[in-house]
Amino acid sequence: MLRVPDGEERREGMGVVVTEELVDELPAEAVEEAKGRAATLLLAFRHGNQLAFDHALDRLLEEHVEREVTTLLAWIAAEAVRKAYAPEVGDRVLRAMARRAPGDTGGVHVDEDGADAARLIEAVAAGEVAEVRGLVAATPDTTFLLGGLLQGVAMMLPLLPEGELAEITAELRRRHGAAPVSVPEARAGV
Repeated sequence: MLRVPDGEERREGMGVVVTEELVDELPAEAVEEAKGRAATLLLAFRHGNQLAFDHALDRLLEEHVEREVTTLLAWIAAEAVRKAYAPEVGDRVLRAMARRAPGDTGGVHVDEDGADAARLIEAVAAGEVAEVRGLVAATPDTTFLLGGLLQGVAMMLPLLPEGELAEITAELRRRHGAAPVSVPEARAGV
């Protein structure tokens, strides 16, 4: 268990628990770092972002902090069960989860079909800001939404009149503060 060092207080439920630092336990700063790592790993898993999950896991394995992060993930899960279920139901839920746990747990659940890039493009074209925000918020992993959007843009690029692409990219560079590039305006002679 990760304890708060040197008799510091940690709020647990309605009461306050005071602990003493043990020789082999983590200092408070390391506990906070481990919490951040646990949260990063959990968010990547929850949102089906395999790349982020693998990167976070590789970092943990490199730095040999698996035990601390595993402890924090177990604590997060226990808190979630405690808040969601009555005490007598929580253990039954955990036992049921343990029975149906997959044999291979190296991957995360990815919902690629949940990203509707076509609707996003239509909403952007129509200027429907609320719908764009709603689509982005409703997509568990926006990586696939962005990928679909990029695919749609790539399909539209050949349809642009000559010179339009250079004009659009020059405008984007101006808007987003990148170093100015001397690209002639497509309509300069018109």
